[in-house]
Amino acid sequence: YSLGSGLSWEPRSRAVEQVHLRCTEGFLEWMYPARALRVVLEPNLSSARHTTVCIKPSSDFQGASIYVERAGQLHLVVSETEGARPHHVSCFSTHTPQRVALFLQASPQRDISRRTASFQYELLSNQSAAGPDFKKMALVEATCRPCDNMELLMAICSSDFVVKGSIRSVSHDSENHVSQVDVSVQKVYRQKNRIFQQDEASGEWRGPIRTLLQCQVKKGGGDFLFTGNEHFGEAWLGCAPRFKDFTFIYRAARERGANPCEFQLN
Repeated sequence: YSLGSGLSWEPRSRAVEQVHLRCTEGFLEWMYPARALRVVLEPNLSSARHTTVCIKPSSDFQGASIYVERAGQLHLVVSETEGARPHHVSCFSTHTPQRVALFLQASPQRDISRRTASFQYELLSNQSAAGPDFKKMALVEATCRPCDNMELLMAICSSDFVVKGSIRSVSHDSENHVSQVDVSVQKVYRQKNRIFQQDEASGEWRGPIRTLLQCQVKKGGGDFLFTGNEHFGEAWLGCAPRFKDFTFIYRAARERGANPCEFQLN
């Protein structure tokens, strides 16, 4: 959602511009921020209970600070100085899942140089009417533990990406508390967007998967089944069993009729 210039508002107006966004994830761009902007997130989902909101400012975020309204008070979520930090994501829980109000306060400025306050947002559901939601965002609650069999069987059904591959390398970013696993992919079973792509020169399929530094991921040999979800255009690691272990678990569940979805092993 791109909002027009704040400079076009009436200079004597004290009214706060208000916009309503009904998607569970999206992007907002506010050019030449002036005075204030109220953003109301109202997802059209009556069954899901969205209890966490995450905001990722653009790398060139300037000219405003972001607050969340709680019980009539404003609480700072993103200050203007934090907006320039790469990979910085702010998450907070909300007690009114059907309506979340953000308040953008423009910073005072003496010139009219171009400034843009833009950010991505996601509303995450920790609990839904159908039971536990396995789409847990690594940034919010990384478990840093192996998935049990049921979690694994659910992960192949509901994850944004499911790929078979091996670990090429693991790099660590201590400043942002993030590790990145570079994966050499043998087979892409599913991916939401094109994070895993084929290298034109070598023909090899590759892709990066992120996880929290505290999970202490290390390079290991052999083939794995990598599953997880995408947040802000990045793949975040969910369940990642060794492929031979996954094969054994899935076949045993299928024989009992306990597999929640069909999965093409071959």
